[in-house]
Amino acid sequence: MSTHLPTADAQDPESSARTDRLRQALLAADFTADGLLDLLGAPAYAALARSESVPALRATRGDSPLETLVRLFLLQRPVELRRARAALPVADCLADGWLVQDGEEVRAAVDVRPYGGPEGEDWWIVSDLGCAVGGSGGIRGVDGADRSQLVLGVGGASTTLSGLTVRTPVAKALDLGTGSGIQALHAAQHASAVTATDLNPRALRIAALTLALSGARPADLREGSLFGPVGDETYDLIVSNPPFVISPLGPDGGRLTYRDGGMGGDDLCRTLVQQAAAHLNDGGYCQLLANWQHVAGEEWHDRLRSWVPRGCDAWIVQREVQDVTQYAELWLRDGGDHRAGDDAYAARYDAWLDEFEARKTKAIGFGWITLRKSGSADPSITVEEWPHTVEQPLGESVVGHFARQDYLRGTDDAELLAGHFRLADEVVQEQVGLPGAEDPEHVVLRQNRGMRRATKVDTVGAGFAGVCDGSLPAGRILDAIAQLVGEDPVQLRDRTPGAIRMLIEQGFLEPVAADG
Repeated sequence: MSTHLPTADAQDPESSARTDRLRQALLAADFTADGLLDLLGAPAYAALARSESVPALRATRGDSPLETLVRLFLLQRPVELRRARAALPVADCLADGWLVQDGEEVRAAVDVRPYGGPEGEDWWIVSDLGCAVGGSGGIRGVDGADRSQLVLGVGGASTTLSGLTVRTPVAKALDLGTGSGIQALHAAQHASAVTATDLNPRALRIAALTLALSGARPADLREGSLFGPVGDETYDLIVSNPPFVISPLGPDGGRLTYRDGGMGGDDLCRTLVQQAAAHLNDGGYCQLLANWQHVAGEEWHDRLRSWVPRGCDAWIVQREVQDVTQYAELWLRDGGDHRAGDDAYAARYDAWLDEFEARKTKAIGFGWITLRKSGSADPSITVEEWPHTVEQPLGESVVGHFARQDYLRGTDDAELLAGHFRLADEVVQEQVGLPGAEDPEHVVLRQNRGMRRATKVDTVGAGFAGVCDGSLPAGRILDAIAQLVGEDPVQLRDRTPGAIRMLIEQGFLEPVAADG
């Protein structure tokens, strides 16, 4: 890892003009997400995302500007000066440090990777060389360099968080632990002001490059840990892809800043969640990715519920669980320890298992945590396991989840039965049973959007959901069903609100105004 980084000073008109010329050159060469896919083809493009470069090298043996840029910035290969000049404003790039000249060749000082924004924007994410993505071999970095301050580019966690984030317009947003700046870049599209923090000053410099090269407004960049850099300031949106890995100290007593939080166990994620409420405006959201321990003798749901601060609703989703051996192997590979030799690897593996044994940790959960500052004395806290496929982006689904919690919290059963509902879009009904059987064994309602939930319902539930179009109140629908199935309508009204609440909570039914 070189200590040298490019510069892109938004306050300097000449520097801004040079950055703009570089951006225009990248666009002119079609050095974009779509352009890469067209040039490389799907297999080589996917391989590049796994840090496998051979297919892309084979696809970029020509002299076109796009091939030159791929070899230079993505594959980190030296390029002849004459080829670079055909693709880039080389003098500008040398002046600002994007390129380094070695005789008649130039090489990239950083990785610059095209990234498609949610509305089709052409953006570029800057990271340290060899750190654009992970892969089966772990982050490479530069041989012999200090890896503790590496700044990674876009990985699966980054894109997951960006898709989860609520994108309603806000006045102030905070990206806590900005890294390469991808979350700040997204936030800049819908927040009037963005603050981005990081413990690693190198990350702040790279985040500034990502924003400048992508043509976004500069963020207020501050160095420090957790909420330290922002004092008592409050925000409408807080996003964080924090260094959540639960790890022991490294052999030199240090940690990898991009992934290891420097606190024991899952204390960093817990602290972030517990401190967030003091930095949220009313109605504001805090959204983050996290790892948490499954501790012997503790229920993990209860453990996470205890993290939620007063005055906040919460939606916590566990997406995956790994036993401690799987988890240790994943992050040992990420850190490159598998290349350190058998004895060194075994010693590091032992250190991870010692850490977990000391903390009575049996497994590690991965997932999402969303807080909303509601101020309610009766907070809604949903903690669930959902390992199934979802449809990103989920920002609107997050807003819908909390809106439904508000509705249910403020609606008693009498009001519920007087309410009007409609079946959510793209919900289908599946009947499951033996072939030829007169009646199905059970009926399943399944969503084809958002969380893509599925739930079993009885005959009444299926019938109720099937006729909900907003025109009739729930009670009248139940009365009609009672007549059809020969059941006492009073008893049906008494026993059904719980099932209706479940269908609303999970997003199968949506409350509507009485006039539809």
